[in-house]
Amino acid sequence: MKNLIIIASLLLSLPIMAQTKVVKKNAVKANNFGITYSLPKTSLVVDAEVTKVTCKAGPYYKYAEKYLGVKDAITEDKVYYELGKISLVNKGVPDADNTFIVEFKAGTVAPYAYLTEDGLLCSINAEYTPDESALEAARKKNQAPTKVTDASVLSEELLMAGSTAKQAEVAAKQIYRIRESRMNILTGDADNLPPDGEAMKLVIQQLEEQEKALTNLFTGIRAKEVSDYEVTIVPFDNLDKEVLFRFSPQLGIVDADDLGGAPVYMNLKAIDRAPVLDPKEAEKKEKSLKGIIYNVPGKASIEISMNKKTLYKG
Repeated sequence: MKNLIIIASLLLSLPIMAQTKVVKKNAVKANNFGITYSLPKTSLVVDAEVTKVTCKAGPYYKYAEKYLGVKDAITEDKVYYELGKISLVNKGVPDADNTFIVEFKAGTVAPYAYLTEDGLLCSINAEYTPDESALEAARKKNQAPTKVTDASVLSEELLMAGSTAKQAEVAAKQIYRIRESRMNILTGDADNLPPDGEAMKLVIQQLEEQEKALTNLFTGIRAKEVSDYEVTIVPFDNLDKEVLFRFSPQLGIVDADDLGGAPVYMNLKAIDRAPVLDPKEAEKKEKSLKGIIYNVPGKASIEISMNKKTLYKG
């Protein structure tokens, strides 16, 4: 599917992406029954999802394979970044070089128009409710890192153990006891079974949380925090390897001129343009302008890539 580039849009019903505030303007005698508006030009808003991964080694990582059979335990504290989904929307922004006044006849009944705060026309003599921005709707909540150790699951025996090796041994035994208790409850072999289904769910949940907290002491944790990075570009022609930003697994997203990251490129190619008028024809058209002035839509193909891998295509 090709992206529509607003070399423009018919202004009687103009969806402005990422615009949420509009203003109603009435054509009255005080403004000579005229409302000023600007034609839109296209800006492309690129949103990159970035995940910060924080790895925290558990205090007993050296014994993870010996006692739990885990071979991929985290062995050192580190932070790295992952570049996730790339999304793109086109947003109309005012073109200061193309600002016009739409004049209503004095006898028109309650003439009005809805404009964005920066002067783009949304509707004429019709109500307008802006849609939620596609990018805002896609925002994700950040996830708080999880603690490796929850002291409430540490038994007296574990706390009293002298060496790290002994503590790991005690913690492993505690994990196996929790697993055995859970299995006995599920199979009905426990001496004191929960009185009903809801109580059983609660007990099982508590046992699983205790097991996870103790297991983290061996395996460590990998906490993920998702954020969004936004960059806006206003294209005036085709783009070839335009650097939007750079990305580094160690630093995350960095500026386009920061050589610490690999460049993320945008290629844009117009595939459908409105015919260009010759100067004489354009001058003639300008003198006879009446009614609502609007732009003629065009189409373009867009590709965003990094390290020769396509991240977005539309």
